[in-house]
Amino acid sequence: MPSVSVSPSGEIVEGSSVTLTCSSDANPAANYTWYKENQTLLQGPEGSYNFTSISSEDTGTYHCQSENQYGQINSSSVLIDVQYGPRIPSVSVRPSGEIVEGSALNLTCSSDANPAANYTWYKKNETSPKALGQTFTITNITSEHSGEYYCEAQNIRGRHNSKLQLTVVEAAWKLISAVASATVLPAIILTCLLLWIRRKSATKQLSAPGEGPDSMLQLNSMYENISAAASRHQTEQQDELHYTFIHFTKKHEDPLYSNIMMPRPQKQEEEKVQYAAVNFKTDKTEPGTTTQGAEDDPSELYSKVQKFHKKPRA
Repeated sequence: MPSVSVSPSGEIVEGSSVTLTCSSDANPAANYTWYKENQTLLQGPEGSYNFTSISSEDTGTYHCQSENQYGQINSSSVLIDVQYGPRIPSVSVRPSGEIVEGSALNLTCSSDANPAANYTWYKKNETSPKALGQTFTITNITSEHSGEYYCEAQNIRGRHNSKLQLTVVEAAWKLISAVASATVLPAIILTCLLLWIRRKSATKQLSAPGEGPDSMLQLNSMYENISAAASRHQTEQQDELHYTFIHFTKKHEDPLYSNIMMPRPQKQEEEKVQYAAVNFKTDKTEPGTTTQGAEDDPSELYSKVQKFHKKPRA
């Protein structure tokens, strides 16, 4: 049976030169054919197969076959294990898509390496590692987790790393609150500013000449007191009714009285009669003497009474 040897012996590192040798005792001399798995590589009288710069793709199981006119026989298989440093890692995020505060996240790093790589997670501008292992799990994402991360894959043959940018967005209810604040807050500020300008204007009107900014606090207090007093006074005026009597003399005309006094019916004025003094004149005669005046009837005397009608007021 042919035998197979590998030179140099020991660990095979990517990029190095490696020779496989197949030998067999045969007469006449045998021809050799090399196989990788079931794939034919080389046929010829030479029993050697050379790798000038072996690579990871050359890893696999090899054997040779010796043959002459009297027969053929296969050698035992030999494993060629080519060691190499980690390839550039690939990073995946699960679940994919937008990263929202409060959610859970898995970061996974993978790299082709021989021997297998060890993984370490870092965040930019931080010296201590964030996690060890191929997967980095964040159970409760916050805005502080935003930033640049990278995972490093390392083995005895080398190291490589890959970067990842995480952007954490606020939850929907926070965005709504922020929009409401952005809308309401300017309105509140504008309202306060208008009230301040109005108060300042009123304060200037109440200020006496020569008063400076030092009296602003007192004027503001005065403005508040005056406003409260005016409000109370208006309420009291609405709640209280005052009654009075107006007396006018008859000796002169009052324009106000003429404007507000109800007109008096002229008929009643005409019916009012003022009686003047009644003078009874009798002739001075001697007692026992009869005169014409004494014989007058009392009704005739009454008819002599002068009636004075009060003229209506103009």
